[in-house]
Amino acid sequence: MDIKTVLLGSAAVLIAVSGARAADAVVMVEPEPAEYVRVCDVYGAGFFYIPGTETCLKVGGYVRMRFQGNDHENNSDLDNADDTRFGTRVRARLDFDAREETELGTLRAKVRVQATNTGAGFNTGDANYGMDEAYIQLGGLTIGYLDTVWTSNDGGFSDGLLLEEADWAAGDSQQNRISYTFASNGFSATLSAEDDGTGDFVPDVLGKLAYKGSFGGIYLIGVYDEESASGRYTGFDGRRLGYTALDGVAFGNITANDYDGSDSAFALKAGIQLENLFAEKSILKIEGHYAFDPTEYAVVDDVFRAEIGGNTSGLRDIPSQFQIGAAYSQKFGKVTAALNGVYGQTFDLDVTYPRVAFVDLDGADYYGVGANLSYDITKNFQVLGEVNYRDVDLPAGIDDFDETQGLIQFKRTF
Repeated sequence: MDIKTVLLGSAAVLIAVSGARAADAVVMVEPEPAEYVRVCDVYGAGFFYIPGTETCLKVGGYVRMRFQGNDHENNSDLDNADDTRFGTRVRARLDFDAREETELGTLRAKVRVQATNTGAGFNTGDANYGMDEAYIQLGGLTIGYLDTVWTSNDGGFSDGLLLEEADWAAGDSQQNRISYTFASNGFSATLSAEDDGTGDFVPDVLGKLAYKGSFGGIYLIGVYDEESASGRYTGFDGRRLGYTALDGVAFGNITANDYDGSDSAFALKAGIQLENLFAEKSILKIEGHYAFDPTEYAVVDDVFRAEIGGNTSGLRDIPSQFQIGAAYSQKFGKVTAALNGVYGQTFDLDVTYPRVAFVDLDGADYYGVGANLSYDITKNFQVLGEVNYRDVDLPAGIDDFDETQGLIQFKRTF
C-alpha cells in the first residue's frame, strides 16, 4: 500500500467521523430579547405599560405621620376649660390607576386602599386596610365608589377651602354612584345618581356645572336629597338630626326644628377660584352653600364633628342652613402658606333637656378660622403645621361650644 492510498483513506475516515458528530450536534437557540417595562407617557408622568398589554398603570400614594392635639369640653367636666388631648396618627395610602384607549374613549379603573392607626383614643397599634375608592370610567361615564359629586373634583374643582385638615367642607362624604360628565372647551356638566343608603329604589340626584379657564374657575352644584335621614351620619337615625357629646350631663338632643327624616331636601353650593390674581402661585377661593331643608349634605364636619383621636368633643350632625367662606394660599419657593375663614348658621333648633323640651329656638351661629404653613424638605417630602379654631354660639341658656385644634405633619408622597 503506497502513501497516497493511506492518505486518501485517512481523509475519508475523518470526513465520516465529523459528519456523524455534526448529526448529533446541539443547535444553540438565540435567546428572545427581554421585554422591559415601557414608559407610558400618554397620561402623564409615572405611568408604565403592563407587560404584554396596552394598558398603562400608575402606582402612587403616601405615608404620613401626624402629631396633633386639641382642647375640648370633657363630657364629665364641663366647667374645666383646660381639657386637652394629644396624640399621633400614621396613615398609609396606595393608589392604583389603570388606563387605556378604546374606540369609546379612555377606559380607566382607579382603586385606593389606605389604613390609619387610630381608634378609640390614640391607638398606635396595627390598622386594617380598607377601600377608600374604587371606580370605573369610560369617556365621561363614572361608575363606582368615590366622593359624591357634591364634594368631588368633577369638572376640575373640588369643594373646601384649601387647608389640609380644616377646609370647612359641607357634606363631605363618599357614595356609590353612576354619573356622566360632558366636557367641552373648559365647560363641564355632570349629572349623578347616588345611593343614599335608605334601601329604597330612588337615589339622590346631583348636578354640577363648572367652567375652568386661565383665571381659575367657577362651579355650581345642586342636590336633591331623596330622604334626608339616610344613616350615612351617626346622628341621622330617622327621627333626630343632631346629637351632643354632652348628652345626659348638660342637655340631651339638639334637633333641627320640625325635622322629619323621611322628608326630601334640596341644597345648592357655589364657588369661585381665582389663580395668580395677586401674585404668581396664589389662589383665592370663595365658596358657600344654602340648604332649603335640613339635609346631611349641609353638615359641616369640621365644625359640628370636631374630634380627634376618635373622641367626639363637640356637637354632631347639625346641618347648617347657610355658610360662606373664603381662603387664600400663596407659594414662595419651597414654602406654602394658607389661611381661611367661614361663617354660617344652622336651622332653628329644638333642644331637649332631661324630661323637658324647648322648641322653636333660634338657630346657632358659628364661625371657624384656620391657617397652615408647609415646607418642601426635598422632592416628595413635606412638613406642615396647621392650627384652626371653631366656635358655635348656641341658643340662650345653652353653653356655647368652641375648640382649638392643631397638628404637625410629615408626609412622603410617591
